[in-house]
Amino acid sequence: MENAPEIRKIEIEQDSLNYLNTTRKWTMFLAILGFIGIGLMIIIGLVAGFFLSAFKTADIPAGFPEWLIFIFILIFAVIYFFPVMYLFRFSKHTSNAVHSLDKEELKKAFRNLKSYYVYTGILIIIVLVLYVVVLVGAGASMAFLKNMG
Repeated sequence: MENAPEIRKIEIEQDSLNYLNTTRKWTMFLAILGFIGIGLMIIIGLVAGFFLSAFKTADIPAGFPEWLIFIFILIFAVIYFFPVMYLFRFSKHTSNAVHSLDKEELKKAFRNLKSYYVYTGILIIIVLVLYVVVLVGAGASMAFLKNMG
């Protein structure tokens, strides 16, 4: 005879719901600021790309195409979009869960919060690896330059 897995439940008290509701408000605020920041990044990228191409002089080469600046800013905006979207979804589902006491909405909220932290953690790991690669490359370059002089 198989043992049925024990179903464990957790009850959320009113104080915890109030804490979740307060957290929801702040994550919504941060998500809205994030969306505004993404919009500004795209606008600044477009303006910078436009002005650099419009006022380009043939005398001074930039070393890279001007539209490349917009592409880099667009890539950063896309990378930044996902954690902001996860925060927004967390806030929206938490609001629904707190107001209607719906555990499925709370599950969706926590799923988005988990996705936010996983995405942010992976992004931080990638940035740290890039830092190490750049530092090692810079150190190797300095050692090479030192031997030349």
